[in-house]
Amino acid sequence: MKTYTSKILIDNTRGLKFTESPRWHGGKLWFLDIHDRRIKAADLDGRLETAVELPFIPNAFGFRRDGSIVVGDAMQRTIHRRDGTTLQPLVDLGGMTTFCLSDGIVDAQDRMYVGDIGYNFFDPANKPVDTCVIACVDLDGRARIVAKDLSFPNGIVITPDGRTLIVGETMGHRLTAFDVQADGSLGHRRIYAQLPEDVTPDGIALDAEGAVWLANPEGKYGALRVREGGEIVERVELDTECYAVMLGGPERRHLFICGSDSHDPAQIAKAPSATLRVVEVEVPGAGVP
Repeated sequence: MKTYTSKILIDNTRGLKFTESPRWHGGKLWFLDIHDRRIKAADLDGRLETAVELPFIPNAFGFRRDGSIVVGDAMQRTIHRRDGTTLQPLVDLGGMTTFCLSDGIVDAQDRMYVGDIGYNFFDPANKPVDTCVIACVDLDGRARIVAKDLSFPNGIVITPDGRTLIVGETMGHRLTAFDVQADGSLGHRRIYAQLPEDVTPDGIALDAEGAVWLANPEGKYGALRVREGGEIVERVELDTECYAVMLGGPERRHLFICGSDSHDPAQIAKAPSATLRVVEVEVPGAGVP
């Protein structure tokens, strides 16, 4: 098995709080800095900028074809669209989801798929549930549930042909696949990769061979490359925890890694440790995001 080491692109002295949802767009890595309530962008030379300041804690993020940004208010469970300088509410998912939004992406038809966490994960007395959903937000803002009975749906990718959606079920220790229908609904649910109990997939990225790079918070190896069926074939050794990954760069062979020593909001407020890291891999990225 090939093991990589990464280099730090942006260290924890640059004001990062907790980075999530990395997206390669327009020659830059865009991402959410959740606890800084900002959308930020960085280039391969480590130049960092704030693109958008947000009035809420974000999760779920992507770009539409017209360049507008779609982003979720995690705690209020609403989706917003930013066109130019204006942030407008698009849809309220409060009636479809529970407690907090999870990760989400925008597909090639400008639909957003977004999961929910399903329980109050801030309270140690509350246990994870397997009743979480994926909602689909159409271009006009109408929303519907397209998948049910998931265990903390997190990172989402869609294959280049637009026909398969893969989601990481964090507490289910698996990657789950669905067929994407013409209207955006999901069907033919199946296990794409059953993972060991010590692997809890968070953010994910798809490559051109159909393998998935996944973030594995608290795992011995922070990022793993998994083939369909569950074989782990490559990994990245880190001295921090990994919460999201993205294949980007000029040839999409740069694996960007969102790292932090903790995901606890109190610890982050006291001593943020977030970093952005990068390693060059052999197989380029594919599909969405």
